[in-house]
Amino acid sequence: MYPARSLTLVNGWETVRYELLNTRICDLGLRIEGSPLEPSINRLYAELAAKGLSFQPECYLTDSWGCPNEVPVMGIPFYLADKRLARIEEEQTGEIENEQWTLMLLRHEAGHAVNYAYRLYQRLDWTETFGPFAKPYRDTFRPNPFSRQYVRHIIHHQYGRTYAQKHPDEDFAETFAVWLTPRSGWRRRYRGWPALRKLRYVDALMRSIRVDRPLCTAGELCTPVEEMTVLLAEHYGARAERYRAAAQGYVDDKLREVFPPVRGRMLVPAGELLRQQRRDLLGRVIHWSALPEEEVDTLLAKLEDRADALSLEFRRRDWSAKLLDVTAMATSLALDFAYTGGITG
Repeated sequence: MYPARSLTLVNGWETVRYELLNTRICDLGLRIEGSPLEPSINRLYAELAAKGLSFQPECYLTDSWGCPNEVPVMGIPFYLADKRLARIEEEQTGEIENEQWTLMLLRHEAGHAVNYAYRLYQRLDWTETFGPFAKPYRDTFRPNPFSRQYVRHIIHHQYGRTYAQKHPDEDFAETFAVWLTPRSGWRRRYRGWPALRKLRYVDALMRSIRVDRPLCTAGELCTPVEEMTVLLAEHYGARAERYRAAAQGYVDDKLREVFPPVRGRMLVPAGELLRQQRRDLLGRVIHWSALPEEEVDTLLAKLEDRADALSLEFRRRDWSAKLLDVTAMATSLALDFAYTGGITG
């Protein structure tokens, strides 16, 4: 008799985490469309439209928040496009952006994007209001936490709500974000503050350019996710192997043994073989392992998913031989689960 333990173990968090940490970021298949980010970005676009602005900056996934230098395209951390990656980010760093925080950052970056799209920083009145755009940009600065010359928007882990004091470009982005935020009540909130003059300037400036075509809409991106070839674990400066023992449903090693790297024409995705032979495999593995159909089906689905994720292939002429290998592998894995509740070896 095997332990009463469901094969959902193969999809348990310890296993999934180990698989992700062992994957190159560029191979994670990340995209904004359909991701948890999409509703927040759509909300930002709706807020811009509500203010009468026709410009909607494009977004892309990268390693951190920010617009490339003078490029009106908004970079968003890749981990926010996948809830599993967001969980790993929180585990590794101790924090993660929630929806409210994400929107605040999107509004801030939208300020940069609008500034760059319309080259506002080249205007004399912009410089008179915020200061010279060419001022040296330093990573560290000494803010005055009591100053009312600046708005207070995002919370920076080092500088609190004084980030607008870092540079004229950040001052504009923060002022724009406060102006853009629905029901922020900026006229009332900043009444009597010198910062109110900046908010009124942004309000008038946006009214004057809202129907204008942007002078720039694209440019060179900084570290797009498609070019991030490091393993996720390497991105965090961690070693994925420390999580291996807990990843009892890890099947990648077994799949790579059956489908080693191969070159040539007429290559077939390993996932295709698994899908086409699913019914036959299901019957054979159930027969030899005596596991319930639901649990064997879960295991086979796992093998398909990982074969696709690893882009494993084989020569079409080896179809029959590979089918025998896959049957033996799947049966061996099922027997492991049946008698040990995990994968051994």
